[in-house]
Amino acid sequence: MPNRHKLIQNPFVHEEEERMKSKAEPVQPRLAITEWNESERPREKFMERGASSLTKAELLAILIGSGTSKETSVDLMRRMLRDHGDSLQALGRMSLQELLSYKGIGEAKAITIMAACELGKRRMSEQAEEKTHVTSSRDLYDYFRPRMMDLNVEQCHMLLLDTKNQVMGYEVVSTGGISSSVVDPRVVLRQALLASAPSLAICHNHPSGNVKPSHEDDNLTHRMSEACQAIGLRFVDHIVLGDGDYYSYFDNGKI
Repeated sequence: MPNRHKLIQNPFVHEEEERMKSKAEPVQPRLAITEWNESERPREKFMERGASSLTKAELLAILIGSGTSKETSVDLMRRMLRDHGDSLQALGRMSLQELLSYKGIGEAKAITIMAACELGKRRMSEQAEEKTHVTSSRDLYDYFRPRMMDLNVEQCHMLLLDTKNQVMGYEVVSTGGISSSVVDPRVVLRQALLASAPSLAICHNHPSGNVKPSHEDDNLTHRMSEACQAIGLRFVDHIVLGDGDYYSYFDNGKI
């Protein structure tokens, strides 16, 4: 009599064998950019469709040229951007040592990224300087922003204007710490008087990115307004600059 136990197949044995085979299958290696479809390679895509068709990571990948054996240059830049909230402004504030902490980023690549960010700031500065006439808080923001956007500490800057709101000069008033800077209205007024400027506006940054004014900001605005009024200067505005945004004391009826 045949052994019935040998004739009856266990259905779970086959499933287990298939599962073990799938585990044993080698993981497909990540394709290098040179192996990508030509239309999707950053440089070729740039040439065929223009710069605007590329993502931020793809543009940065063109700058650094290569990634690592485990990560393409595009993937490396995607990860770096993701670590910084997908923000080019945050990327622009990274130090050399912070960039070097990423595997695949050496000194040459880090300096290339920092140089590109600096060129972007200088382009914005040139555009701002072309605006010699201030007509709104937005004009003030556009003027201050490229000079202050990547500061890691609080600073207060001043824009000197004539009676027609034409730009006369620019001064750095004070430099402080991460959360505050001390501004002496007497120093501000002295610089304005030495330049024979009848009007002025000030701006200070919040490294945190939050543009909500603090009690100290309100107090500074009040003291500046009173000091300017006492000697016949026009206090145009106080701008609080954050991460891609600003607060205007004039626009909010506080001057």
